[in-house]
Amino acid sequence: MILDSLENAGRYAALHPAFADAFAFLRRPDLASLAAGRHEISDERLYAMAADGPGKRRDAGKLEAHDRYIDVQLVLEGTDEMGWKPRASCSKPAGEYDAKRDVRFFADEPDAWVAVRPGQVAIFFPEDAHLPMVSGGRIRKVVVKVRI
Repeated sequence: MILDSLENAGRYAALHPAFADAFAFLRRPDLASLAAGRHEISDERLYAMAADGPGKRRDAGKLEAHDRYIDVQLVLEGTDEMGWKPRASCSKPAGEYDAKRDVRFFADEPDAWVAVRPGQVAIFFPEDAHLPMVSGGRIRKVVVKVRI
C-alpha cells in the first residue's frame, strides 16, 4: 500500500507502465464532475470508477483484494477511513474469488486504519487487502483500476 498526495504521484510512475496515464486522469480539471459509475480510459487496461455516497461503519464491510488490478484511489470529498491488512495474513475468506468483478472478500479485521483525506491517493496492490468507504459522512472519490 502507498499513501501520498496526488501532488507527489509522479514519484510512483515507474512502478507500472500505466501509472502515468492513471495519474494524468486523476489530474483532469473536470474530475469532480464525473458521474458515479464506470469511465473508460484505455479499454480493460485502465478504467475509473467514480463513487459518491455515505460511508459505512468499520464493522459493516469486509476486506477486499484483487488479482488482476491495482487500485489507485483518490478521495475528492470527505475522509475515507480505509482498513488495510496484508493479503497473505488473511485467514477468513468470505466467499470465493469473483473473476468477473476481480474481487475476493475476507472477514478478517484490518491490521491498520488510515484516514485518507481529499487530495490524497491510496494505492493498493494485489497483496493488499483493503476495506474502503468507511466514514461517518459522505465520501466522493475516484478509483482508477490499473491492469497488472
